[in-house]
Amino acid sequence: MIIFQNVSKVYNHNLVALDKVSFKVQPGEFVSVVGKSGAGKSTVVRLLIGEEKPTKGQIFFGSYEVNKLKSDELPEFRRHVGVIFQDFRLLAKKTVFENVAFALEVAGRPQKEINEFVPQVLEMVGLKEKTNNFPTELSGGERQRVAIARAMINRPDLIIADEPTGNLDPLNTWEVIKILTKINELGSTVILATHDKEVINTLGQRVVTLENGQVIRDEANGRFLIG
Repeated sequence: MIIFQNVSKVYNHNLVALDKVSFKVQPGEFVSVVGKSGAGKSTVVRLLIGEEKPTKGQIFFGSYEVNKLKSDELPEFRRHVGVIFQDFRLLAKKTVFENVAFALEVAGRPQKEINEFVPQVLEMVGLKEKTNNFPTELSGGERQRVAIARAMINRPDLIIADEPTGNLDPLNTWEVIKILTKINELGSTVILATHDKEVINTLGQRVVTLENGQVIRDEANGRFLIG
């Protein structure tokens, strides 16, 4: 489903973020990409969603060669991918319902579909009672669950979670991880970029470890093994 083939990313001619990174992800996998701050996790995410282009190498997602996509081709490609960020990126002046519905509106889906799908997804993340609340009225954990609902609403093939628990307390962290696991069980591929050791060691899923922009370990049922 996803192939990184000898991917390097260099900033300002001398800052090497990724150095000849290669790995594959199969449909339906749950893969954690781990490493210390600055190891290259977020660069992998930005390259995978086409936000940036690699300096060298190729990135494939299904039938797309992501590194060759033009800016007008990116919206269609991104409908296959849902992204969850550490800082939520919710629209402050829209309600929970409107934040989630917005992704469908952008895709041109009919209002009947929006009215049907949004409550279903909000129920799945445990926020059906918060439909008419604004982001400022929610806890950090609730805001992250809205962000997950928004990422899921187009039923994407891939969910990418970039440090989704970085701003959350342990209780909310496990709520988010539980939802990501459920999404994976329902058939979506999940890539989790994190440096949360406890989460990784409890998940018991595949772990790709980055250090100084290189893959130093790639293990099924991996653990967080960074000095």
